[in-house]
Amino acid sequence: MFDVFYIGNKPNLFVHECAVESMEQAQQQSRTGYFWMVSYLVDYTGFDFLWKPAPWQSHQCHAWPSQWQKDSGTYLVPKSGYSEINYRKDFVLTRLQDRSNWTIPENFAADSFDFSWHPDATEPDYVYQFGTQHQRTGGPVYAVPGAIKIKYVQHPRSIKTTVDPCWTVPNGTDTDSFDWTWHPDATEPGYVYQFGTQHQRTGGPVYSVPGATKIKYVEQLKIHVDSTLAVIVEIDHLDGNATQIASTVKTIRYFDNYRDTLIRIAKSLVGQYEFAWVCSSICDYTDFDFSWHPEQWQATMLHVFASNEQKFGDTFYMHVPSFAEYAERKPLLEWYDCNFVDSIVPRRPMPVIEHAGDSNVDTVKTTEWSGPVALFTTNGMPMTIPAVNLWRSETKTITPLSSGASAVVVPKSAVPYIKTQLYDYPYIDKTQQQRHGDNKLDIVFVSNGESNAENNWTILESRITGLETNKLHRVDRVNGRAAAYHAAARASTTPWFFAVFGKLAIDLDFDWTWQPDRMQEAKHYIFHAQNPVNGLVYGHQAMIAYNRQLVLDNPGVGLDFTLDSPHEVVPILSGIAHYDTSPWSAWRTAFREVLKLQASLPDVENEYRLAKWLDINSDEADPQWSRLGAEDAVEYYNQVNGDFDALKKSYEWEWLATYAFVKRSLLPGQ
Repeated sequence: MFDVFYIGNKPNLFVHECAVESMEQAQQQSRTGYFWMVSYLVDYTGFDFLWKPAPWQSHQCHAWPSQWQKDSGTYLVPKSGYSEINYRKDFVLTRLQDRSNWTIPENFAADSFDFSWHPDATEPDYVYQFGTQHQRTGGPVYAVPGAIKIKYVQHPRSIKTTVDPCWTVPNGTDTDSFDWTWHPDATEPGYVYQFGTQHQRTGGPVYSVPGATKIKYVEQLKIHVDSTLAVIVEIDHLDGNATQIASTVKTIRYFDNYRDTLIRIAKSLVGQYEFAWVCSSICDYTDFDFSWHPEQWQATMLHVFASNEQKFGDTFYMHVPSFAEYAERKPLLEWYDCNFVDSIVPRRPMPVIEHAGDSNVDTVKTTEWSGPVALFTTNGMPMTIPAVNLWRSETKTITPLSSGASAVVVPKSAVPYIKTQLYDYPYIDKTQQQRHGDNKLDIVFVSNGESNAENNWTILESRITGLETNKLHRVDRVNGRAAAYHAAARASTTPWFFAVFGKLAIDLDFDWTWQPDRMQEAKHYIFHAQNPVNGLVYGHQAMIAYNRQLVLDNPGVGLDFTLDSPHEVVPILSGIAHYDTSPWSAWRTAFREVLKLQASLPDVENEYRLAKWLDINSDEADPQWSRLGAEDAVEYYNQVNGDFDALKKSYEWEWLATYAFVKRSLLPGQ
């Protein structure tokens, strides 16, 4: 075995181990080719002192690591000297604890620190500063004799156990949730350290270094706030859900708008409370955290919590004195100094009124409900329902949720305005129409032996089959116009249906998802059609979206069946009306339409149309028969002096056929 030497305390490993002052002295005294240098601060359990280096390593000093450094103070050294050090990894020696060279602070749990740490023998001498669980300073200091320069050591960390007398603790905090042993970094200037809560960077404890005035915000620790000093006031929206919020000190009815309601609340609380939660009965506070509080610099603002996705929500955190003094100077609540908080309070479900009416108008006018808003629907529940802004009258909008308004949110404040349509109310929001779907309207093809009916039917059938949207029906050869309309209505399975007449070559780009507006009274919708003979584009011979019930209720007492009921023109081209496929078809179509135009005068638009029917220049097959039918209609109208009963005869095909034969020797089918 090789000679064994040590410096300092005796390790008591071997009988022949010898004390020396230096590595050089050991080299001089060694009687073997290599010698060991060992330390009393190392646990050599399991270490092989019989180990020998390979011949090609004879120029190396072999050093073994500790759990802290690559050099534990254990070496196998060639007696003849060495030119390099081999830091080995084959065996890690355990360094023992030693408190020599250590300075230990008083506020420190010594048992929690591992004093086996030692510096790296290969680096310069330092004063090694260890940290605590909070900072890089505050822990023990290991000073190499003669060292001046400080080096900060990240590991191991010490545990500070005492609490400094520098804390200010706010009321309402959970003191058990905070580590009061925190201390500042001794290397930085003195600050007033502001700690946060689970909500904000302010509102927690304050650690004040004596003499410090500058504030520093600490993010690494937060204290839990159990409650605030704010009282709870509830706004009752008369929805039947008031008084469900615990610890409420006052309940006040909603007063038309939030600005005036909040002013009333603030004035009733001023002098009693500094802060107040203002909640609403229409919101659900089951999971709401009333310990929320603003940043200190935001204390005098009005903090607004969203209701569902509605930014202008129904829950407020108010600084009572500020709001009572300044709010009346702002015409609108949003002009006050508001902070919109990124936190959501869910609204309670609004009343849902499902009904079978074709329009929402009458149901809205006649329904009583609790709360500020309700959903009216003829077609089931929407996927989502928006939260209407209740801050003031202008924001409490009627909100259709689909293009046809089969589902619509209506504020109670709108009901007194409504007479014949929801549009009587001035505040409408159409930005939410994507939230619900309307059932597609049926299509009924109505023909009465027109020569081009089959071709037009084929085109329509091909178009609808390709879309796979609307149901398609057909009604053929029903005698009499009113009877034909009634048959079409009975064929439909939807409250409205598209009536496509046999002469109409449907426009292939027509949007069959079109919907009637259920925010108006039930009515018919007349689309446009192009007249290939006189060039006019208006509702004559166009497709019509008929209201089924209005059709069935109309016995056909007027000169124009469609115009007998409420109606509206939709300036969308539905197709080309090829009525001039035969002399008979051209004559009778022109005769009936011109009678209606003549009966509508005086009317500037219809005067223009009448002139176009009477003055035709066209390359079509039978433009003269269209013109002759128009001329005969004007003549007949004048003969009967516009007598309604005489004009009404044009409804019947048999009378028309007789009159055409007498007047023009024209037979049906010609």
